[in-house]
Amino acid sequence: MLFDAAAGALISDGGLATELEARGHDLSGALWSARLLLDRPAAIQAVHAAYFRAGADIATTATYQASYEGFAARGLTRAESARLWRRGVALARAARDACADEQVRWVAASIGPYGAACADGSEYRGRYGRTVAELRTWHRPRIEVLAEAGADLLALETVPDIDEAEALVDLVNDIGVPAWLSYTIDGSRTRAGQPLADAFAVAAGSDSIVAIGVNCCAPADVADAVELAARTGKPVIAYPNSGEDWDAARHRWTGPAQFAPRQARGWLARGARIVGGCCRVGPAQIARLAREVRGTATCDGPLAGSADPGMPG
Repeated sequence: MLFDAAAGALISDGGLATELEARGHDLSGALWSARLLLDRPAAIQAVHAAYFRAGADIATTATYQASYEGFAARGLTRAESARLWRRGVALARAARDACADEQVRWVAASIGPYGAACADGSEYRGRYGRTVAELRTWHRPRIEVLAEAGADLLALETVPDIDEAEALVDLVNDIGVPAWLSYTIDGSRTRAGQPLADAFAVAAGSDSIVAIGVNCCAPADVADAVELAARTGKPVIAYPNSGEDWDAARHRWTGPAQFAPRQARGWLARGARIVGGCCRVGPAQIARLAREVRGTATCDGPLAGSADPGMPG
């Protein structure tokens, strides 16, 4: 099994795009962090390295908001777009390879929801007006590329809607690639308003789904969701955002931060196996979370990010 239960709790990374913004990069366009795959790949690798040094066991690639349509708007062909997706995996792998220890680490290729590529905030609403079959058709090309790009698994993340989850689970079952499935939620329901028990049941019988849970939600909503997800018998993953709200119209975060690394102990007690953070949770918070969970376990290798692994074919 990909995540061996005997190994204890695992730490996922934090928000990639928001950490890039904190380092001064402008991600205001529709591609969000995926733009830097083209313009500043070394910056992405440096953030992956920072999370590994903080204690993360898993790096999630800068492919969340990448789409053929988004790259086409920048003048890229489908072949060039596919090379950028592969570059995203190569950057995370390079940061992992720079760690000078023998700790096992994983690279998860991020597959964001259809709404993320729309860049209009609809990943926090769901109900796109597309059928399961249409969503399957839209997701398949990039899943096929990322399934062959050298990641250890796919991260089907920030999914707001059971229909989209069904499409994604069908695809990974068909392609035969391991993946985790995590929903963005509001209280005890998906962002589209469906009961979480029904949402988790979508993947309960899938051998390809190796973990299930929630991400990019309020920290206060995690504990109950973890308990529901644990009933599937699968490893549970939980990586909420800072608790601030995203204002899609104004493209800014509002409200107070609520993420506290000590909360992870409660999530683990309720059945989580993998814990981390999402938007606005940076390396400092992940380092504190790692200390809460297991003392500390950081990558002691050199800073990655100065080398560009190029455009792997």
